[in-house]
Amino acid sequence: MNAHPIVRSETKRFDLRRAPETMNVFARNVFAILERTEYRRIESGEDLESIYRLRYKSYRAADMVCDKPDQMVYDDLDEQVNCHRFGVFIDGDLVSTIRIHHVDKANPISPSVTVYGDLLMPRINAGDTFIDPSRFAADPDWSQVYPQIPYLTLRLAGMACFHFDAPYCLSTIKEEHTGFYRRIYMSEQIGPKRDYPGLNYPVVLFQANVHAIQERSFQRFPFFRSSPMEQRLLFGTTRKGDPAPLTVLPTAKYMRKAA
Repeated sequence: MNAHPIVRSETKRFDLRRAPETMNVFARNVFAILERTEYRRIESGEDLESIYRLRYKSYRAADMVCDKPDQMVYDDLDEQVNCHRFGVFIDGDLVSTIRIHHVDKANPISPSVTVYGDLLMPRINAGDTFIDPSRFAADPDWSQVYPQIPYLTLRLAGMACFHFDAPYCLSTIKEEHTGFYRRIYMSEQIGPKRDYPGLNYPVVLFQANVHAIQERSFQRFPFFRSSPMEQRLLFGTTRKGDPAPLTVLPTAKYMRKAA
């Protein structure tokens, strides 16, 4: 970890001991893990292999992909200019990964567009913009220790929506996962069941209107809050000659309004 610069928020630290009594036990538990969490933007080298291998380990455990000799899962979408890949670390251990595409007219490429282009391209051409998170993978061993991992990881998708001012977040997911997205993000199905290249199961397309659910989401799940600084460090373009802030500490735990 010492080889990667760590960026801390300058905002006042959020103290769980002073959190309102209305904050439920679940939110407190997520905040407790968030205290030990780091996000790393993955761009090259061994870190890329690590997240590709984690995808394979996670997907094979769930029989989502076939055997691969290199034990890695990746595709051409990982190399698109609108793609952002992340590793999520707890106490220095890689526990999950996710990639996020920012989709607009200039860059109309993403996993959801690949499968549902007939539904999405007319909207993109009309000016709609989307955040399309995909390749979420959690280490099956660490998931038993930290059931909060999906919330810590998908928090990145919300940050991307706010940073890029994209009102819609897409989810191309298994049917059995739709209950989670309906419950947490109030997502609605907008695309029928279809096959996704390389996966052993069909998917459906869901969409969340992030602006419409923002305040409700922050009230129920205050750990989804983030500062503009954190968003910028994770998704912003690094100026030429400046080192990329590869490791970023979540700012929800520092924000006075996080509860």
